[in-house]
Amino acid sequence: MLCVATQDRRAMMERSDRMWSTGEGNGKPLQYSCLENPMNSMKRQKDRTLKDELPRSVGAPYATGDQWRNNSRKNEGMEPKQKQYPVVDVTGDRSKVRCCKEQHCIGAWNVKPMNQGKLEVVKQEMARMNIDILRISKLKWTGMGEFNSDDHYIYYCGQESLRRNGVAIMVNKRVRNAVLGCNLKNDRMISVHFQGKPFNVIVIQAYAPNSNTEEAEVEQFYEDLQDLLELTPKKDVLFIIGDWNAKVGSQETPGVTGKFGLGIRNEAGQRLIKFCQENALVIANTLFQQHKRRLYTWTSPDGQHRNQIDYILCSQRWRSSIQSAKTRLGADCGSDHELLIAKFRLKLKKVGKTTRPFRYDLNQIPYDYTVEVRNRFKGLDLIDRGPDELWIEVCDSVQETGIKTIPMEKKCKKAKTAVWGGLTNSCEKKRCEKQRRKGKIFPFECRVPKNSKKR
Repeated sequence: MLCVATQDRRAMMERSDRMWSTGEGNGKPLQYSCLENPMNSMKRQKDRTLKDELPRSVGAPYATGDQWRNNSRKNEGMEPKQKQYPVVDVTGDRSKVRCCKEQHCIGAWNVKPMNQGKLEVVKQEMARMNIDILRISKLKWTGMGEFNSDDHYIYYCGQESLRRNGVAIMVNKRVRNAVLGCNLKNDRMISVHFQGKPFNVIVIQAYAPNSNTEEAEVEQFYEDLQDLLELTPKKDVLFIIGDWNAKVGSQETPGVTGKFGLGIRNEAGQRLIKFCQENALVIANTLFQQHKRRLYTWTSPDGQHRNQIDYILCSQRWRSSIQSAKTRLGADCGSDHELLIAKFRLKLKKVGKTTRPFRYDLNQIPYDYTVEVRNRFKGLDLIDRGPDELWIEVCDSVQETGIKTIPMEKKCKKAKTAVWGGLTNSCEKKRCEKQRRKGKIFPFECRVPKNSKKR
């Protein structure tokens, strides 16, 4: 009986194996498929030797394709193939991408022209839109330089005597401490350098000639811009923002423009695309699908024509750092251009501050200062002393006495005049009226009932 039971058990196991095969009962030879009996498969898996397994130092891929590694590098040659990230991963190293966690907002605006009252309006709009770096064109300021205005710092450049063209870059206090320097090229272009991580950031502001300008002036503009680009390190993050007076259109150009532009490309737009191809630049505000009202940057005086002529250019290597690019129609400063903004994700580092020089209040010099300086001069040894050594001692005496006796000058904010406030209110009313016409939600103080009557 025991022998018969053993034979029956073997027959059942063979029958179970045949059930997982193909071609049984069709007159074909018995050929096993890739589907095996689970019991036999588990048994063979237990009998597998360790020589076929990967070492622990190499690790195994996760379900997502990412690979785990420990600190050991003895078996690097036996590592499985790693996940291939897309080309748009600008740094080529995901550890560097993780460093770029800070999001910043950069803007472009043609203000037509900028007086002192409009400057206050632009600063308010810049704070309301959370813009860190704002490029401004058509200032019509004379001269060049930089100055501080409340919580903003402005770098500008214009012609020496004529109030024509003029460009500027305005930064808020969030990124002011990251500025390394600026290059005031001419009345059509300037650049500001920021210290960043993993690489520095360079923002160039450009204001191209319009379509009525002679071809020689246009070529001179691109030559000057090319000279400015030659001074920038290739590894740094580059943004070129400007009013290009060109239309690149909705036609896609691989590596330069996306298919989300506006209108039809013109000759000036073709010249801009050629410049981008020569310098490996991409036009950011053609890469993102937006409603058409988020694309146009200029409106004709009669309101019948709208074009996209302001663009934000970025290095092709860093195109994935840009999160979005669109116009903000809610901003208003009395210009026919719309505010164009782009959000990018990079980390800006704070530059070490230099010691601020003492500024004495010269209107409150006490009599003790005169007495103290006179006494210290009387005690000077003038015999056998060189002129340089004597001059250093005189400077130290004056400086030390001033620190002890003269009070420091206090900084006071300039009061805003009534003209500024009137212009601010006027721009606020225009912005509310623009929102009312588009049927958007606007502040409560701007709402006017339809049935209200003047009393």
